[in-house]
Order: sequence, then structure tokens, then C-alpha cells
Amino acid sequence: MVTRTVDLRSDTVTKPTEAMRAAMANAEVDDDVLGSDPTAYRFEAEMARIMGKEAALFVPSGTMGNLISVLVHCEVRGCEVILGDNSHIHIYENGGISTIGNVHTRTVKNNPDGTMDLALIESAIRDPLGELYYPTTTLICLENTHANCGGRSLSVEYTDKVGELAKKHGLKLHIDGARIFNASVALGVPLHRLVQAADSISVCLSKGLGAPVGSVIVGSKTFISKAKRLRKTLGGGMRQVGILCAAAFVALQENVSKLEGDHRKAKFLADGLNQIKGLKVDTASVETNMVFFDVLEGSNIIVDKLCKILEDHGILIMPVSSSSIRIVLHHQISESDAQYTLSCIQKAVLQIQAETSGKGEVDVGI
Repeated sequence: MVTRTVDLRSDTVTKPTEAMRAAMANAEVDDDVLGSDPTAYRFEAEMARIMGKEAALFVPSGTMGNLISVLVHCEVRGCEVILGDNSHIHIYENGGISTIGNVHTRTVKNNPDGTMDLALIESAIRDPLGELYYPTTTLICLENTHANCGGRSLSVEYTDKVGELAKKHGLKLHIDGARIFNASVALGVPLHRLVQAADSISVCLSKGLGAPVGSVIVGSKTFISKAKRLRKTLGGGMRQVGILCAAAFVALQENVSKLEGDHRKAKFLADGLNQIKGLKVDTASVETNMVFFDVLEGSNIIVDKLCKILEDHGILIMPVSSSSIRIVLHHQISESDAQYTLSCIQKAVLQIQAETSGKGEVDVGI
């Protein structure tokens, strides 16, 4: 019988803390669609202040936040957005910007660190003289941290350069900042400075910050005014949303300071996994709360079997391919949980290797 659960599938699996539940129960609320929910108003104002922008808007999810942001910037049918070929918007958001927004995508290869080469971005911008034939380039999207690249943080210097490139060509810059707080902590750069070059940013509240629901988009007052109309169009206008914003307020106050610990525990796991024969981690790439580790060819380790053995012992991790696994740390994973996880992975690997080498089932004491 499993007596301990360590859920490392994502930082979206956190449970509301008692402080969050109390804040939700006691939240002062009203109808946010009518613009009169006081807790939502205060929370949005605080997020705008932290991000150094004029205004903010609470939305149900990060996918909706990105969709709204792209649609505000790309108001005319046939606009084109430049984004990374490995980005969340391009891969995991159901093609919403195309199917709902009639926005064309032009991908640029993501480097291992999550960046796109500036020269490749510029070469992807359509020549306005070819408007009879081409979509109209309107927007550039970045992702920080970049999830598929291992939670890598995009530097403020790089972001500034992309912002300068966008302005040079009359384009807008949107940052999918689902884990932008992680990037800020890892880089030691204040949030407002890290996103200074962006015209809009989406921020997920239910990932590293640990709130139960929601995201925020920030930008100019004009941008947010248009975003609010689109939120209503997409069914994202909610009534007493202050109940959710109250929990997010607590997350903002209590959990940002815990992100550094998440990063430290991720490093601990990465270093430990790299010592297990048959596994490989690019430890230099582990900058925030995500660890990707590979199963080496010829190691006789089967990813699905490894995940199943660990699940039987209460450890939940996410396979991303037949040879790669992802681990994500969050504030409800303790140092003891990290040590237990590493120990169980080591024993599970030994068990699989013993079984596949023909020695039969071996009890390694997991």
C-alpha cells in the first residue's frame, strides 16, 4: 500500500494551502463582469504594479491568456505571429490562435536555451512590399521560462534585443510568462525590468506560485480594455472571481520566496540523477524548477516501466518520450521528498536492469 505521494508531474498539481482557503472563504466579492469585484480589482492592480505595466486582467487559464493577448495584437484576419517551433503556444494550446483568431504562425527554431536567433527572427519578418502575397507580420512571442527547453530562463539582455527588433519593424512583443516569476528569481532580475520590453505578458498563477486557478495578462490600459472584451467573448468573464483572486494574492505573498528552494531541490535531483548509471542529465541546463533526464541507449531501462514502478511507490513523474522523463518541483515538495525520490529512482533502475539482464525479479528494497 502506498503511504507517501510525491507528485512531480508538474507544478500545476499543488493543493490550496490553509491560508489560501481562509482567504477564499473571507474574500470580499462582487460581479467582476460588471467591473465591481473589489478583490479582483486590488489583485489586478498589484500584478500590474509588480510587472511595471499600466493594467492587468485575471483570466481562467494561461491558454486563454495567451490567446487573448495574440488576438488583441493581431486584430486583422491574416496577421502573422513569429514564435518558437518548440513553444507552448505553438504546440500545446490546440492551435487556438489559428482556429479562433485566424492568425497565421511562422515558427523559428528554438535553441536549447529557449531563445531564437535574432537574425532568424528578423529574416522571418515579412516584407511589407509583398503584402499582396504574404501574411502581415504583427507580433513576436517569447516564452520565459521555456518549458520544453527544460525551464530555461531568457535573459533581460536577450529580451531587450527582441523588443528592439520588434520596435524597429513596427511589431508588438508578447511574453508567455507562465513561469516568469521563476525566471526572475533565477536571474536575480526584478520582474518589471525583465519584461520591460514586452507589450503584453501572461503570467500563470497555478504553476510555481501554487494558486488553485487562473492566470493574469498585463499590458497598457488600451490593451487590457480590448482584452476584457475578448475575455467575455471567449466565455472567460466570471462573476465573484475575487474568491480565486484572494487565493492568488496569498500565493503572491507567500510562495514567491519559496521558488529559490524549488530551484535548489531541482539541482539536487539533477546532480543525483546524473550519478545513476544509465541516466543522463544536462545539469548546466537546470536553471529553475524543471529537470529533464534521458535514459541512455543500451541501458536496458524502459521509461514506461520505470514510471510504473515509481508510481507503485507513490512517486508520480511524466514521461515525455520513449527515452526522456520530466520532473517538476513546487513548494509542496520537501527536501525529504526529493531525497526519497532520488533513492527510489536509483533502486528502480537497479531492479529493471537486473530483470532485463536475465537475473529475474530482484527485490532492491524500494
